[in-house]
Amino acid sequence: MLRVILAEDSVLLRAGLTELLTLGGHRVLAAVGDAPALLRAVEAERPDVVVTDVRMPPGLRDEGLRAALALRSADPSLPVLVLSQYVATAYATQLFTGGPAAGLGYLLKDRVGEVEEFLDALRRVHEGQTVIDPEVVRVLLASRPADDPLDRLTPREREVLALMAEGLNNQALAARLFVTEASVVKHAGSIFTKLDLDPTEGNRRVLAVLAHLRRTGGRSAAD
Repeated sequence: MLRVILAEDSVLLRAGLTELLTLGGHRVLAAVGDAPALLRAVEAERPDVVVTDVRMPPGLRDEGLRAALALRSADPSLPVLVLSQYVATAYATQLFTGGPAAGLGYLLKDRVGEVEEFLDALRRVHEGQTVIDPEVVRVLLASRPADDPLDRLTPREREVLALMAEGLNNQALAARLFVTEASVVKHAGSIFTKLDLDPTEGNRRVLAVLAHLRRTGGRSAAD
């Protein structure tokens, strides 16, 4: 059972997510509708994981994501899962590059096809994994600067990189792409080499997804 704080400005969606999390065996400590309330609830309750929307009161722009940035700045170990309808590129960049990427997720509401998919993402984020919707990766890749090392990747390597962002292991990647695990290992090794990633780094998959963001310095324009 995870102790969850949920931030969602839509009353109906907030109620639905609360019931979904409860039926999934988790405890919703607080379900709030604005960013200031989220910050207060986290300070008071110390949850296991936070689930937050991006656009929330008072400004209905990026308050939820900025609150997530503040929470992670105060406690880099706090797991945060962003659940949104769109990609806020600048603040998403800051979220994933402002500190440890472990325990972070960014899912798009319209692309979560199964309840179990959402609950599994929540579990993985709590366990310290990084879970990013491939569409989020695509948008962030599109905002990269000129002469980015990712330009070295082949289309197939970009496809593998996007699936890595979902947290898939080699076996799952091979099944998704209808190739052998040996082929996945070959593509992954090529990606790591082309992105100049240190082979001694333990989590090169996450580093591969986020390498270009570190080079931008968070200068992408917000949506």
